[in-house]
This record gives sequence, C-alpha cells and structure tokens, in this order.
Amino acid sequence: MKAEPQAQRRLLDLQKIDTSLAQIAHRRRTLPENAELEALARELSALEDERVRAQVAVDDLDRDIARMEKDVDQVRARKDRDQARLTMGSGPARELEAIQHELVSLTRRQSELEDAELELMESRETAQGGLDEVLGRLTATRDRRGDTEARRDQLLAEIESDEQGRIAARGPAAAEVPTDLLTLYDKIRESSGGLGAALLTAGRCGGCRIEFSGAELARIKAAPTDEVLRCEECRRIMVRTSESGL
Repeated sequence: MKAEPQAQRRLLDLQKIDTSLAQIAHRRRTLPENAELEALARELSALEDERVRAQVAVDDLDRDIARMEKDVDQVRARKDRDQARLTMGSGPARELEAIQHELVSLTRRQSELEDAELELMESRETAQGGLDEVLGRLTATRDRRGDTEARRDQLLAEIESDEQGRIAARGPAAAEVPTDLLTLYDKIRESSGGLGAALLTAGRCGGCRIEFSGAELARIKAAPTDEVLRCEECRRIMVRTSESGL
C-alpha cells in the first residue's frame, strides 16, 4: 500500500486521539464511584431487610398491646358493674359475697394484665429504638449514595466533555488520511488491542517493541518513503519520521 509520508505521520496523531478515547472509555467503566454505588446498593438492600424485620417486631407488639388493653378494659368494666351492684347492697347476702370474691379475683386479674401490658410496652420501646436505629442508618446510607451519585455524575460530565472534544478533533485528523489507509489502520487497531499504528524508532517497532535485525533495518531503510510498512511481528503500521533514526 502506498501513502504520502505526511498522511502516514498523521496516523500517529490519530492513534494518539484513539488511545485517549480508549483511556476515557476505560475511566468511565472503572470509576471508583461505580464500585462504591454497587456496594451501597447491597448495603441498602440489607438495611431494608433489617428495617422490615424491625417494623414487623414493632407492629406485632402494637397488636399485642392493643389486645391487652382490650382485655384490661373488659376486666375494668366488669369490676365497675360488680362494684356498682355491691354499693347498692341489694340482693341475697350469698350473692353479694360472691360479688366480693369476684371483685378480688378481677382486681388480681387486672393487675396481672396491666403488668403484662407494661412489659409489652417496655419491649415495644426497645423494638422502636431498634427500628429508629435502623432508620437512621438507612438515612445516612441513602445520603452517602446521593453524595456518591453526585460525584459520579460530575465526573461523567467531565469525561463526556473530554470525550466529545477528542471526537471532534478526530474528524479532521482522519480526513487527512487516505480512505484505504484509514480502513487498514482501523482494522488493525480493532484486532490489536487499540493500537493500529506506532512510531518506528531506534531500530524498534513502537507497537510490539521488537528490535529489528540488521537485514530488516536495511529493508526498511531501502523502502520508498510512500510505502506503508508493517511490522512482521505484530502487523501494526510502522510510521517513519525524523525521529526514526533511519
């Protein structure tokens, strides 16, 4: 393949831009904030599970307390009715004595229920404290996620701006390279890890860094300046400039 030396040298500018674009793409994929957000997502999922369990514990205790309060109210109402009958003093003595015994029993039952209710309320307070603690950690973790997302978005905006600037610069550089040479360069770049052309310098290929033999160097030196040379080892385009030392 033939191409003017200037067009070949333009490949080095194009390669520099393409290398920068590859680095930008790699930076976008490997932003530390992405890994941090993934870790925060796992942490939030675990905290949400913990919150659900804590909320269920509080809800269960609320139901138990409500049921206990209902039982206490029923006992209290029964006591009030018995006390009213006893205060009236009407009825057979045996019946009034039975009411007195029932009042004693109801008082004891009320005390037992109120003690049990107090224990439930204490347990509920502890459970609510656990729930509040989990909610606090959830809020703090969500805030961290928001801060991390903001940092990530800012970095992505900077990366996008840098990328667009380099893409804009690539167009004019590529326009100065003949179509067949540009096609060859792109094909090599895609199959060779992003490097399609490299400077030939100090008797070495700038792509694979192999040092050429004397015979190979003689062949390179004898090649016309418009001949597109490729490394026999890595097959990348070798660009000759005044720095090549030929």
